[in-house]
Amino acid sequence: MVKVARIHPGSIAEELGILPGTELLTVNGRALDDFLDWEFLTAEDNLEIEATLPDGERVVYDIERPENESMGLELEPPSVRRCANRCEFCFVEGLPKGLRRPLYIRDDDYRLSFAYGNFATLSNVKERDVARILEYRLSPLYVSVHATPWEARKKLLNNPRVPNILEQLKVLAAGGIQFHGQMVVVPGLNDGDVLEESLSDLYAMGDAVLTVALVPVGLTQFSHLYTGESMNAANASRILATAEKWGERSRKERGFTWVSGSDELYLLSGHELPPPSFYGDYPQIENGVGAVTALRERVADGLSRLPRLDGKHIGVVTGTSMLPLMPPLLALLEHATGGHFELIHAENSLFGPTTTTAGLLVGADIRRVLGARTDLDMALIPAETINENGLFLDDESFAVVREEFPMPVYASYDFIDVLELEGSPLACTTAGAA
Repeated sequence: MVKVARIHPGSIAEELGILPGTELLTVNGRALDDFLDWEFLTAEDNLEIEATLPDGERVVYDIERPENESMGLELEPPSVRRCANRCEFCFVEGLPKGLRRPLYIRDDDYRLSFAYGNFATLSNVKERDVARILEYRLSPLYVSVHATPWEARKKLLNNPRVPNILEQLKVLAAGGIQFHGQMVVVPGLNDGDVLEESLSDLYAMGDAVLTVALVPVGLTQFSHLYTGESMNAANASRILATAEKWGERSRKERGFTWVSGSDELYLLSGHELPPPSFYGDYPQIENGVGAVTALRERVADGLSRLPRLDGKHIGVVTGTSMLPLMPPLLALLEHATGGHFELIHAENSLFGPTTTTAGLLVGADIRRVLGARTDLDMALIPAETINENGLFLDDESFAVVREEFPMPVYASYDFIDVLELEGSPLACTTAGAA
């Protein structure tokens, strides 16, 4: 079902009398199943749209749309395809009870892979879905490969009916579809020979597989499905060595780093992170590949725009994994502004000490480390800790939490985004949004 959520003022949709709640049925005789059909079938300028208005009236609109002019409507969010797997490393399986319900939804939706870059296993893709992917040329897709050997993948996904991913990718590649792949590596399950075979299979597919990211398994104190070995420094080093070997081969043969280890592998193993040239245009930065290097670049590029903060004391909250990387960045900020930047370590109270990523800190963690800090003129917390609705993972509201502190608190992606504000937020008496 495709329903209208919002109409833009002055748009074609408003002129036609389409209302929020209108159900869109067909476009030029083709039935609409979801937002993909709407986006692709309305690409033509001459449209016949069949719809049902909120009062039940059936209408047909004949439209001659000016070239490139939008219809001017937004659709209700689609129902999400649920995941049928129970992966060893599933984040949802590592959540505690009592969080908001949407966090427990395990999506596995090729449509969201194309539209938003969500990774999907393709486990629930049927022949009809393959036909749509090929017809609409949904490329690139973001695919959770994890392992190409079929038996290893069945075990990793805890799903004996999972299809053969290599055969799926070959069919789609033959139709011109390209992929970014990820492999969450579980020591003892899909490292070693399985990892080598998987990378060999994917590399043999040529240009169809654009990049591959190797990500270490991440567990919380609530993870209960895990049967692999621990992700320690030795295992991280071995995985990273494999990534670097294949990356060197691809640079020689293809001119770019085809497979990369995520930043966490470098941090766990104690290896120095690569320079910006290693990552190109950062195609897998959302997967933690090159995020720290990109942060360093943004800080370096923004220093000249910062105001003077002489005599100001700014607290910077971060998680365990970023602790060793922060001092050089804060030193740059101090040199550029004259302010004093104090690094404040917050341990994760919701997921446990094994969860070291700064972006998974929760409201209670921020309260714990900032609540008594009357000596700070300002505090910065990782912007990744809050969602688009301003909520931490523990359902605490950022707007509410920040009001409890004696200093302004800002959510920041790279320090520069807050500190360069005209007049400096330190001149304000109340906390504003970052």
